[in-house]
Amino acid sequence: MKLLVIGLGQCGGNIADEFARLGMKARIQRKINIITGAFAVNTDIADLTGLSTIKPDYRHRILIGAQKTSGHGVGKVNELGAEIAKEDSDKIIDAVRTTELFPETDAFLVVASAAGGTGSGAIPTVTQYLKERYIEKPIYNLIVLPFQHEEEIEGRTIYNSATCLKSAYLVADAVFLIDNQRYIKKDSSIRSNLAQINASIVEPFYNLLCTGEEKKSRYIGSRMLDAGDIIQTLSGWTVLGYGKSPIPRFNISFKEKRGFREKASESQKGVQAMDRAVGELSLQCKPADAGRGLYLLSAPAEEMDMNLIKELGVYLKTIATEAVLRTGDYPREKGSFTVTVILSELSNVLKITDYFTKTIEFITTLKKTKEGVEYKGIGETFNDIPTLL
Repeated sequence: MKLLVIGLGQCGGNIADEFARLGMKARIQRKINIITGAFAVNTDIADLTGLSTIKPDYRHRILIGAQKTSGHGVGKVNELGAEIAKEDSDKIIDAVRTTELFPETDAFLVVASAAGGTGSGAIPTVTQYLKERYIEKPIYNLIVLPFQHEEEIEGRTIYNSATCLKSAYLVADAVFLIDNQRYIKKDSSIRSNLAQINASIVEPFYNLLCTGEEKKSRYIGSRMLDAGDIIQTLSGWTVLGYGKSPIPRFNISFKEKRGFREKASESQKGVQAMDRAVGELSLQCKPADAGRGLYLLSAPAEEMDMNLIKELGVYLKTIATEAVLRTGDYPREKGSFTVTVILSELSNVLKITDYFTKTIEFITTLKKTKEGVEYKGIGETFNDIPTLL
């Protein structure tokens, strides 16, 4: 599958930069093209300057709203970010349209932080404009949720997150949810932490995008997951996970001498990788709430057999009981079992519901303070959350 990636705001731009690195890695290591274009869009010049892989020209690093912000950002006011995106969306469309590999693009991935200003406000607007212009291509959002300390000390954070998430859900074909808190390492520096988090967010996409673009027959799986399978899986709220389990060197070197114990150990390693992928989903959720899902197993060809594929399928079906599942194998990895899992069409996401509830309470409190009158209580839907569209 080939993606065109657009990062909005500081967080989105840094993740798009990581996708650009991923595309370069695929071209160098596997001679495969999986990223047809990577763009960073921001109202802050300094953030655009700090990127390292996205091309430094004005068509790939796009400054918007310069007249209103003087190149210094929107100060976490996502309504202003949405307004600027509406006015300058033509810059993004022009850049996309002139991309050399655009005709090969299978889908768009638009990335932003939910809590910020530029990215949070711009992502639903940019998504809507892309959908109106390119109706034949799916438009996916990848939205990064704030750290726990941001939710606790910055009052604007939850409001921005709720309005961003509701607006994105209304226009995107699927929304990948990424919880920053699940990736944090408390003993690392801020710079190291953020770089590692961005790499961890992007890593699960590598095998998933490469498998359907393979050119060499020995690396094509018996059940290949291609762009069509992924597109049919992605819908609504979506999470993904990635697990890795090393294959003991003894197993690789003396394959012909292995007995039943070693064979059982191999299957256990494969299931262990699946267990880690499910345990490290990008957002805590109930797999039973998923309506669709997939998993991709990647390992040396000689290490994968039908029994292992069956075990992994049974494992995932046991926890995602209502999901329509797609499976695939990719004989590419060396020395390890890796499993990529996607759970999509989630019917209930507690974290999102919590954002909506707190935002409605926040709005209620403001209206009571300003108007001095009672305001209606929290409804069962998110109708009271403002939209940025």
